[in-house]
Amino acid sequence: MNRKISRKEFLAQMGILGTSVVVFNSCGFNSSTKNVVSMDPPVIDQLKSGEDIFSYIKRTTEDFNQTLFRQIIGAANEFKEGDQTLGVAAESSNSRENARILLANTKVGDLNQQSLFSDELYDLIQDTTEKNPDLDSWTVGELKEFILTQPEESIKEIMPALNSDIIACVVKLMSNEELIQLGQKVFNPIPGTQIGSKGYMSARVQPNSPTDNPTDIVWQVFDAWSYGVGDLVLGTNPVSSDPKSVAEIEKALYDVITTFGLEKTISNCVLSHIDVQSEAEKIYPGTSGIWFQSLAGTVNANQTFDVTIAKMNEHMDSRNGQFGLYAETGQGADFTNGHGEGFDMLVHESRKYGFVRALKYRLAEGKTPENTPWVHVNDVAGFIGPEVFKSKEQLVRCCLEDTAMGKLHGLTIGLDVCSTLHMDVTLDDLDWCIEQIMPANPAYLMALPTKNDPMLSYLTTGFYNHVKVREQFGYKINDAMWDFFKKIEIIGEDNKPTANFGDPTWVYYQYRMAKGDLRTREEIVAEGRKTIAEIEDRGVPIAQGFGENVWDLEPELDKKIHALYEDAKESLWTEMTPDFVQSIPAAVPLLTKSKDRKDYVYHPESGEVLSDDAVGKLEAMLSTWNVEIPDIQLVISDGLNARALMDEGHLTPFLIELKGNLENMGYKVSSEPILYTHGRVRAGYATGEVLFGSSQSQKNKNGIVHIIGERPGSGHHNFSAYITAASFDQWNEKGKVDHDITRVVSGISDTALKPQKAALQTAEILDGLFKKLA
Repeated sequence: MNRKISRKEFLAQMGILGTSVVVFNSCGFNSSTKNVVSMDPPVIDQLKSGEDIFSYIKRTTEDFNQTLFRQIIGAANEFKEGDQTLGVAAESSNSRENARILLANTKVGDLNQQSLFSDELYDLIQDTTEKNPDLDSWTVGELKEFILTQPEESIKEIMPALNSDIIACVVKLMSNEELIQLGQKVFNPIPGTQIGSKGYMSARVQPNSPTDNPTDIVWQVFDAWSYGVGDLVLGTNPVSSDPKSVAEIEKALYDVITTFGLEKTISNCVLSHIDVQSEAEKIYPGTSGIWFQSLAGTVNANQTFDVTIAKMNEHMDSRNGQFGLYAETGQGADFTNGHGEGFDMLVHESRKYGFVRALKYRLAEGKTPENTPWVHVNDVAGFIGPEVFKSKEQLVRCCLEDTAMGKLHGLTIGLDVCSTLHMDVTLDDLDWCIEQIMPANPAYLMALPTKNDPMLSYLTTGFYNHVKVREQFGYKINDAMWDFFKKIEIIGEDNKPTANFGDPTWVYYQYRMAKGDLRTREEIVAEGRKTIAEIEDRGVPIAQGFGENVWDLEPELDKKIHALYEDAKESLWTEMTPDFVQSIPAAVPLLTKSKDRKDYVYHPESGEVLSDDAVGKLEAMLSTWNVEIPDIQLVISDGLNARALMDEGHLTPFLIELKGNLENMGYKVSSEPILYTHGRVRAGYATGEVLFGSSQSQKNKNGIVHIIGERPGSGHHNFSAYITAASFDQWNEKGKVDHDITRVVSGISDTALKPQKAALQTAEILDGLFKKLA
């Protein structure tokens, strides 16, 4: 008879029992619109013949209106939810078309005279844009026509004189087909390589490990190379930002590269903060490859990443070798971190490319073109979620826009064609998206064993997608790496896959031979198979073989990935049950401003704001405390996975152990945990403001531990504990307490980081934060 298997059985079948993640660094990665002031979009109609943006504003408002200026520029975009939140999306398709007419009629010089938003980054972009007075008299429509009709050489002559805002404006006027047309004729290859050249499609291997295990990471490189994939960079996202941990991973990747003699062909990279990479380089000098940094489009948004112009310039000045900067960007990252500044996401994104271009110029100073360090940028198009955009059509549009803008900035730009599990984009939809985007010929894509990232719980491109793209579109990879794949007999002299294709143990065998290993092939392969089994037990899939075609994922692995996807979707929409709510001793159930689960998922900012009823009940709780103010308040929220809390053996043992540990340390913990339905991380900060920021609760310091369901996708149903301690003055100032002073323990479940162990780590971290406030 049929029976419902347990989650542990499910995970055992998936081969991912036992994964854990512990993060102790600050966490500025959560979506927020806390500083966004939404405006009603204007109706843009009744245009006069030949009217441009500035004459329209003057006629309709009798004076210049900066808000309307930003709204017209924003309204020219294809619709995205993020622009709507910012109040700059078009009110209707008619308004969008009229905004484009006004923009097309506006002269480049006039737009250059009126900035949408000015700061030091905007000034840097202006200072590093060449002057070309002839362009000032062109309208944006004429510029578009020039780009679409003239050859690459002519376009490249004017590209250095196009600032980021003008590039964004001309892209707004283009259809998808026109963006592809641009992409097919403008190329900025990395000097001395074919990476970024016409007809080439490279790959960043993304060998992520939920535990930063170097073996997991290195074997995913062997796996990628067994499919003839991975010619740009071996770039892993670390769990820990500890320089020693980062250095160990860099060393492991560098060892693979140097063992095969590829140190001039491909680079390694651990995608930690650039300051951490600098420190890691000092531990094992010469082993860090290209240096990475996420970049934003304004000074304030870059501060979220702990980045300044001066800091980046200093790091660029230290990069004198072959490998310079790997930058990462993405539409929506600025406004979801509270720095929308009133202008649209496309212009924000374009300014990021302007920042990268300025840094590229700095790296090139005093160097010949062939000696200029590598610079490339990766647009992470769909990682944030439905608050930015949520459909597969929008994902395609975003990728085409960003590819065009990157190319017009003179950059080697690749794409992370990706989606989160709470977007309306399925595993199979991503295949469709890839087919729509690839004609624009971006420089590279991400490459993982499957589409499902085992650490970041999002969907992107697998090794097999690269094999199919090469077959479908005739794209090649960097010639030097293709020759290497022939050398290790993954690709034959006929440029076709050999019998070793899709066998990572063969690549491992070649690696051991290059190391001088004298064992037999059988012994080395047996060791490799044993290692693969251990890796898969840790929750990291290793692709082996293929399906009916060499570009098809092996059928059993494909089934596992679809099963994880379906589990994640079910988890995302599951609500906390009344029985579960009642099972938490003395819990105080409260609501945020989210209307329902759908509103919460698609408008996450609603889950950051407490309902009026919640504020009233918190104030009532405060009044019962009198002078006995607890040191610590526990907050519980469903987050993006209520099952992470409701699964047996998860929340209850964590709460019992955490409270006991804190009380043993001498802290008074509130006897009534707060339980939010549809709560985000910042709901915890808002709770602290009410309870610890009023005059009647004044103490030197108080803390919040916010327990919240993580983004699903791994199958573990993990939850996290966000740990914050702040002074009365901080709690008393609305919005002062935020991610920058918070620490997090992640990956908590009975099949990953055990709740009892996580509770001790949480208590120790909170104790440390309190001591720092002393």
